[in-house]
Amino acid sequence: MGVLAVVLEWQARRVPVDRLFWGATGGILGVSFGVGLGTALGAVVPGAGPLGRGLFALLLAYLGSMVALAKRDELQDMSAKLFPRTAGGHEAYKVLDTSVIIDGRIVDVCESGFLEGTLLVPQFVLRELQQIADSSDGLKRNRAKRGFDVLERLQRTSKVSVQIDGRDFPHVREVDRKLLELAKATGGKVVTNDYALNRLAGLSGVAVLNVNELANALRPVVLPGEPMQVHVVKEGKEVAQGVAYLDDGTMVVVDHGKRFIGQTVDVTVTTVLQTTAGRMIFARPREEDSVSR
Repeated sequence: MGVLAVVLEWQARRVPVDRLFWGATGGILGVSFGVGLGTALGAVVPGAGPLGRGLFALLLAYLGSMVALAKRDELQDMSAKLFPRTAGGHEAYKVLDTSVIIDGRIVDVCESGFLEGTLLVPQFVLRELQQIADSSDGLKRNRAKRGFDVLERLQRTSKVSVQIDGRDFPHVREVDRKLLELAKATGGKVVTNDYALNRLAGLSGVAVLNVNELANALRPVVLPGEPMQVHVVKEGKEVAQGVAYLDDGTMVVVDHGKRFIGQTVDVTVTTVLQTTAGRMIFARPREEDSVSR
């Protein structure tokens, strides 16, 4: 019995929580219905003794569990509509796309507490990751491996819950549109860093959480006239320009900075440009400010 208990406990740990919940719920409803129906049949059929009624209840419990597990996605959607989430309750589902999984920053966002609730990973996204992993291109294979590593890290974190969703929407061919259909079906939000999917979701009325937009919003504000210190790493496109990068990856173009390549130099910000690709800062060496005075 002890060995059996250990085996059952080990198997239970491998089963996702949502499968345990819906399987148990279906079993309880099935056995309740079976007991009631068995009692009614016992009054009509004298030959149906306690053993027959018990077997009948167990059969309905099994059927109830199987039906609940087979329809758990639809049951989750129905429960979400019957019992809407409030600000104090569970957060809406976050549907992850392939780009944000491969990118990897989603793990840090979740572990920092900025993203809560349940992350849905569609089965068709996993298939797309597997197709990338099977590519003959070594770079693509490495990207897919990183994506699977990211999913494992998300499953280990205690900040969020991760669920695999099996719905496929066969009437839709493109993965991006499948993501939008799943978000609509669950009332969730799409998490991505894909600009095209971001726009498509906006046109379709689906809420989007864009990791790139979050990263841009968290960058420190830089204003013209502010001093900063940068390390010039290469020459720019224009004559005598040098290029440096901030810790967050922002490019800093230093006028007359080519001569400082390989050096750390004090500069003054002259212009800050914000584009769809990110932010770009233009600056000039501080020594030029001293000369101009």
